[in-house]
Amino acid sequence: MKELTLTELVPTLQLAVGPVILISGVGLLLLTLTNRFGRMLDRSRALIHEVETGGKSAAAVENLRAQVAILQRRARLLRMAIALVTTTVLCVGVLILGLFLAALARMEIAPLLVILFCAAIVALIGAMCAFLAEINLSLKASQLDWELMERRPPGE
Repeated sequence: MKELTLTELVPTLQLAVGPVILISGVGLLLLTLTNRFGRMLDRSRALIHEVETGGKSAAAVENLRAQVAILQRRARLLRMAIALVTTTVLCVGVLILGLFLAALARMEIAPLLVILFCAAIVALIGAMCAFLAEINLSLKASQLDWELMERRPPGE
């Protein structure tokens, strides 16, 4: 097998830059999702503590329980989004590795690389759908707060 020359390797390196940029962008998305997940867990713990300490009206306790239920649904959506974004990064990493190995071994594995790229993009789309659903749930929790505030008598 003939060795790969530098002039033959450079186009492969140039081709790998696109997926590397995708990993960088998706990494920022992963950071955002994990930060939201952490904040959501902190909020959930605070609400559970409020329910356990008592001293709240029945309506307030019911509101807190509803918010905790929403937070649990949000946690599942965020976990799914994080898993899908991680799958995207893994697929792109394998894609880059496949590009280099195919160039070194002079193998034609374009169909496999196309499948990896499509899997990465489908996982990314799934993550964005889960993220949108989580955002909608966070709005629903905010609306519960607003409704409770409107039901309170003035001065309470």
